[in-house]
Amino acid sequence: MIDELARAESAVAACVDAAAWVLSEHDLIATIDATHRLQQRLAAVQLAAVRELDGRGTAVAQGASSTAVWLRHRLRLDVPTARRLVGLAATLDVAPPGVRVALADGVVSVEQARVIADTAATVSTSAGAEVADKAVGVLVEWAEQFDPSVLRRMGTRILDHVAPDVADEAAEAALKAEAARSARDRHVTISEQTGGRLRLTGTLDAEAAALLRAAIDPLTAPSGPDDVRSPGQRRHDALADVCRLALRTGELPESGGDPAQVVVTTSYDGLTRQLGAGALDIGPQLTPDTVRRLACDAAILPAVLGGAGQVLDVGRQRRLITGALRRALVLRDGGCAFPGCDRPPRWCAAHHIRHWADGGPTSLDNAVLLCGHHHRHVHRSDWVVRLGADGRPEFVPPAWLDPEQLPRRNHYHRRT
Repeated sequence: MIDELARAESAVAACVDAAAWVLSEHDLIATIDATHRLQQRLAAVQLAAVRELDGRGTAVAQGASSTAVWLRHRLRLDVPTARRLVGLAATLDVAPPGVRVALADGVVSVEQARVIADTAATVSTSAGAEVADKAVGVLVEWAEQFDPSVLRRMGTRILDHVAPDVADEAAEAALKAEAARSARDRHVTISEQTGGRLRLTGTLDAEAAALLRAAIDPLTAPSGPDDVRSPGQRRHDALADVCRLALRTGELPESGGDPAQVVVTTSYDGLTRQLGAGALDIGPQLTPDTVRRLACDAAILPAVLGGAGQVLDVGRQRRLITGALRRALVLRDGGCAFPGCDRPPRWCAAHHIRHWADGGPTSLDNAVLLCGHHHRHVHRSDWVVRLGADGRPEFVPPAWLDPEQLPRRNHYHRRT
């Protein structure tokens, strides 16, 4: 298979530099059709490989928490895309063969294949595998005319065409399946942008959507005739207000032994002179005005910093890594330090590099932030954790994974 894929890659590479302007309109359309079919056929091959890799547990064996996380790091995908890839591979694995054949033949797109597979699963539950096979045949024909969203709506009444005697009963089953799909597909993605900004995307199920609207709608009305904010800006500010209210309750779960809080690092002299910029514990820089505004409603948590940003002295009072020492650890590591992991500090625990029971001290030089999965993985595997010459954590993989055992670092939390 690898040789065939290599030849196919070479053939495609030869087309990349071909001049499109010399093609006739007919040939341009044919090119678009051909590349689309090729994309679907390649997707069928990739999905089969993903399913096999997932079944073997390769990703977990190599230190990832899941196949989706491994794919994110390997292919530089965002997490929702990687999860959809793994989910579709699993769905097609148990779908009627006609779905995989249609995708491999390039007659349906990946998203159409997902819709057909989901619909076939619902039909199989209510009417049996034979009827599900008939439904796949009809849906593949419809896929020549309709996009995935229309195809899904039409699929809710597919039994009217292939098994009308059980259509009403199946319609109820379809509603339940849609509710299950809604629960499965719920997600919120938080993507970092420049300047410390975040981009929120996601899909809420009906209950969460109602809760969000109930919380922010009262806060999104214009504050008066002079309120020039756009509707989107008002919703943004309403969400921030809800978060502030939640933090003030004191009822949120602790994060690494500390109450949920926003930590800003700045110099005391700069703060008192109203000139000092600051930085959030998750990296972004803040203007002096913002630092002063936050300081009005917060306890001052000083950290003594060296010229290169190393934490020189935060003290030590107990075995557990909390308080000032944890804040210093967050400033240094930025999140889970295991290579390829992007989990933020609030998901992480502090790990003693040399275990406390073995005489290891509770100090910055003997600690590293690890998420729950990688904390367990490091304890039960042959990975070696150490601090590099620059005081940053690095991880030496076991020889079976990398015979040269070259140290690896996490680059997701790199600070500028």
